[in-house]
This record gives sequence, structure tokens and C-alpha cells, in this order.
Amino acid sequence: MARKPGQSATRTEKCAPGYAEAVASELSPWFRRRQRELPWRQSADPYRVWLSEIMLQQTQVVTVIPYFERFVARFPTVADLARADEQDVLRLWEGLGYYRRARQLLAAAKVIASEHDGTFPRTLDALLGLPGIGRYTAGAIASIAYDLPAPILEANTVRLLARLAAIEGDPTTAEVQQQLWRLAEDLLPRKRCGEFNQALMELGSLVCTPREPKCGECPLRVLCAAFQQGRQDELPTPKAKQVFENVREAAVIVEHRGRIFLRQCAAGQRWAGLWDFARFAVSAKRGRAFQQELISKVREQAGLDVERLEKFTTLKHGVTRFRITLDCYLAQCAKPPRLKPDSQWVKPDELVDMPLSTTGRKLARLLLAEKARH
Repeated sequence: MARKPGQSATRTEKCAPGYAEAVASELSPWFRRRQRELPWRQSADPYRVWLSEIMLQQTQVVTVIPYFERFVARFPTVADLARADEQDVLRLWEGLGYYRRARQLLAAAKVIASEHDGTFPRTLDALLGLPGIGRYTAGAIASIAYDLPAPILEANTVRLLARLAAIEGDPTTAEVQQQLWRLAEDLLPRKRCGEFNQALMELGSLVCTPREPKCGECPLRVLCAAFQQGRQDELPTPKAKQVFENVREAAVIVEHRGRIFLRQCAAGQRWAGLWDFARFAVSAKRGRAFQQELISKVREQAGLDVERLEKFTTLKHGVTRFRITLDCYLAQCAKPPRLKPDSQWVKPDELVDMPLSTTGRKLARLLLAEKARH
């Protein structure tokens, strides 16, 4: 099985007769002993499987657990979700990020209600026809909920399979993805496919970790080409490092007669569907030019004339490839306001119930704390 460094395993080599059976015979008993007790594993309900898989995209298990529990408590079935208001869904999702996932959940639930009589589809093609469901999510639902022979490929299994077969190259490229999908499909057992797929993910999460994999604890180490070659720390091939861009933005909390201005982020904008304060990129540094830029951009974005700008706080955060320094200001509305569409005035204590971005929520809490002190 061992190969020279730099030589990748082929599909034929890795899936020789008996190899897939050997992987399953080692992996399944390990999973039954070591699997974590996670709330979405309490049943094979496709709704719970789907919800957990969407939440777990680019998000750690420990972060997802409380969100999952709150979400199913509020919307216990796909029918309940289909009847939900988008604002309620976004408020429950707040803090998980990638809010498009939440909007697509709601859209898919409505399709299930209107086109599938409220019953989750049982075929891969039908699952792939739902908003926000790609090949991986469809495979997870099909295998875990219905025990269909559908492969999966996500971050943990990409890493594990690349090491298992010593697959070279950037795992995000089409060529390497094709190799990984073939291997994931070839390894599937004839029965208990859902358990097998969950075991792959669990092994990748707990043992075959990105750095310092625990090969001594791995049930597949004698079957792993990377381990045999001593290359487990090299594979999968690292992606090129992300280059970050520094950006300066400003947020202006505008007040009028004890109420706070909020605008709803439009489709296509960052945090679409959520509510936010006036917020925009700034170019001027400080002084009068900076103040004039703030006044001008609040007028342009919110349609409001503001005065008495006062520095409130500075927050630093990241969004995709941007590293943002956000200077935050308090201001008073200078003239009787004429609100643009998708804008509103809210009482400060109503901010608690509004779906906001993570930084918007931080600002709301700081604002409420400041008002409580005065």
C-alpha cells in the first residue's frame, strides 16, 4: 500500500476488492463506541438532519448545539418552519453568520410545504431541487435519514479521504474534488450508509484533525496511505493563504425623540434581510472632512439629516476577506425625518427583538447599557 512521496493513490488501487469492506469493518465499531451525543442524532428525522447540516456548514459543533436546540424548540417540524416569518428565522439565526443559509432554509421549507405536501423528499434529485441544498447536504439527508447509498464530502471527510488515499493537490479544485467524490462513493457499504457517513465525519472531527492528527487512536491507520508514508501532516495539500484587506467603516446610531433609526439590508447586500444602523465605508481620516463625510453618507443612505455627532466606540471584526475597523457614532436627527422604504424608528428596548448582525447586536447592547447608566 505504501507509495513514494508525491505519488497519489488511484481509484483502482484504493478500492481494490476488500478494501472498502476493511474500512467499514474498522470504522463502524469505532463510531458506535466513540460517537458524541449530539441533539440531531436523537432521531433520523430528515428535518433535523437537514437543519443540523445547514447549521454546521463552516461552523463548529459546539457553536451549533444551542442554536439547533432553540431552533427546533421554536420550529419543531418543517411545516412549522414553512409558516414562519423571515424576521423570526433571522433572529434565531443571529450570530451564526452566513445568513443566506437561514433564508434558504425558509425558502426550502415553503417548497416542501407547497410542492411535496409537507413531506421531506426521499430521492437525491428531489432533495437537490430544494433551495440551498447541494450534493453534500442531499447526500447527508438521503443517507442518514433514509439509509440510501449516497456519498458525502465536507471539510472533515475531505481531509480524512485525502490522507487515506494520499491524494495530492488542492482539494478545492475540480479535479481533486472528483477524485474525493469517487472515493467517498466507492467506500460506501451496502447497508447502514448513514452510520458510515457519520462515522467518517466523526473520525475527521475527533481524530484526523487538521493539525497534529491523532494517528495512534485512528482505527484506519493501517489502511491509511498517508500514515504509511509518514505524510499525514502534509496532506491534504494546503490552500493558498488568504490575503486580507483592511477596510474602514462607520456606523451612525441616529436618534429622534427617544427612538432609534434602523434600516433593513437589501437583497444582495451584506446581512440581507437583517436590520442595521446607518453604516458605510469611509475615506476621510479625521476632523471636519470626516464629519462632513458622515453627515453626507447618512443623508444618502438613510435620507436623514443629522447633527451633534459624538464618537461612541470602535469595533474590529472580519467579513470574508475583509478586516474591518468600525468607528461608531451617536447622532441626533436634525429635521423631521422622512423615512425611506424598509426603514423604521424603534424604541431602544425593541432592539432586543430585532434581527441584527453580530456587530449590530454589540452596538445595541452597548447603547442600552449606556442609556441604563443615565
